[in-house]
Amino acid sequence: MHANERETMILGLVAERDFISFSELERSMAASPATIRRDLTRLAQDGHILRVRGGVKSTQPVNGDGAAHLGGTRRLLGVPFQENQRLHRAEKEAIGKAASKLCIAGEAVMIDGGSTTVQMCPHIASLGLQVLTNSLHIVAGLIDQADTRILVPSGAVFAEQNIILSAFGDDGMPRFHAPKLFMGAASVGPLGIMQLDIILVASERRFIDKADEIIVLVDSSKFSAPAGHVVCELDRIDTIVTDKGITAETRNMLEKAGVRVVVAE
Repeated sequence: MHANERETMILGLVAERDFISFSELERSMAASPATIRRDLTRLAQDGHILRVRGGVKSTQPVNGDGAAHLGGTRRLLGVPFQENQRLHRAEKEAIGKAASKLCIAGEAVMIDGGSTTVQMCPHIASLGLQVLTNSLHIVAGLIDQADTRILVPSGAVFAEQNIILSAFGDDGMPRFHAPKLFMGAASVGPLGIMQLDIILVASERRFIDKADEIIVLVDSSKFSAPAGHVVCELDRIDTIVTDKGITAETRNMLEKAGVRVVVAE
């Protein structure tokens, strides 16, 4: 595990729990105590965490009623799902339909939560898929499909996005491996796909580690969206499904990185 991956995991744990002990960090991470202490020193010097007796805690303030940002009370950065699903709706519906055509009947897939990935749901009912998802919206979209099997990870529910996230590595994930992962992004650029919230980054990296093929569903506005934390580099992505608003320059950038571009009609 590289330093940036360790730091992402530490920040995710602290953000979800508010406080985490040194002993918990040692159990959760494949690194020596000395390495973890160096990581914590860097993060504390940069103001990301606060070193306290026995462990570290978040530098974020508590919420309005005096409760710490634990589990579902912590708000994820980014646009809430209910607002996001109204943006570029026609494009997202077309992208979801196009992405569903990449599924093979009877296979296992992972579908990460998002306002674009949820648009796959109506189009996979006849395929008999086994779906691992962290999205309650996607669960709701699949629950009435008699031939679709649904699995969900354990963790805290983040109500604004209606997703289940855990910062605790495989502790919250079933033993599951899939040929394909369908995921969204806050933005896509030369550095890769990005999300605004560090907990989302940690969760999506765990999904990526469990998949053979990474398929990203983004409408063309995401290619000019503000940057964030890098989830993975472009050369790790196999396919991007987008709409006809993609520019020739952006498409050329993606294809040079070895990404297959599917344009939904």
